[in-house]
Amino acid sequence: MKHPASSPIAVEGGRRGRERRCIVSHQSLPEARLIRFALSLDGVATPDVAAKLPGRGAWVHADRASVEAALRKGAFARAFKRQVQAAAGLADQVEALLARRCLDGLGLARRAGAVAMGATQVEDAIRSGSAKLLIEAADGAEDGREKLMRLAHGRFGRPPPAVACFSAEELGVALGRERVIHACLLQERLASSWTAEIARLAGFRAIVPSSWPDSWRSVGWGMGGADAEPETVGARGE
Repeated sequence: MKHPASSPIAVEGGRRGRERRCIVSHQSLPEARLIRFALSLDGVATPDVAAKLPGRGAWVHADRASVEAALRKGAFARAFKRQVQAAAGLADQVEALLARRCLDGLGLARRAGAVAMGATQVEDAIRSGSAKLLIEAADGAEDGREKLMRLAHGRFGRPPPAVACFSAEELGVALGRERVIHACLLQERLASSWTAEIARLAGFRAIVPSSWPDSWRSVGWGMGGADAEPETVGARGE
């Protein structure tokens, strides 16, 4: 199941070009649209969201339905050619790992000086066209979020790329503050790689709340976001 959001951003680097076969659908897809699973020494299928664990891997399309189907249909046993154990809540485990990876990525972006935080800084970034991706707390007040979204829409004629799947507390921990309601990424390369991970997470949770207006949901994500070119808040449409 795909969840809507404002805009997909392309996957950069080698993962965009490499393809693997999903053990459920048997489709060959870019790695950035899949989750790798490794087999532990005691025969447990283990999510490897960074695709770095040693040994043979099994790849599953990055969405909850595919991970659950892999469990239900015994796809891991066939892929590893042996008896495999897997937790019943494997899809929830994948979601948690992807969310942690996304939040850790925000921390790296902050340390690189590539994040604006707070309504004033984000508004300035939108006005200057330097905001590449808007990040809103899912539990933030509607009026503050609406002001920023309308500012971007008024200046550029469309809603900005936006994510709102983390709480203010979660964003605060990631960004070194108590709470963060409004933030945005300022560097295109980091925004592209970060939203590739967010797009995988979109297969497991809604990336924007259902309460958001339909006018802010102009483009569906697509798992992995690998089929679209990068957009920024300041890029004008043709």
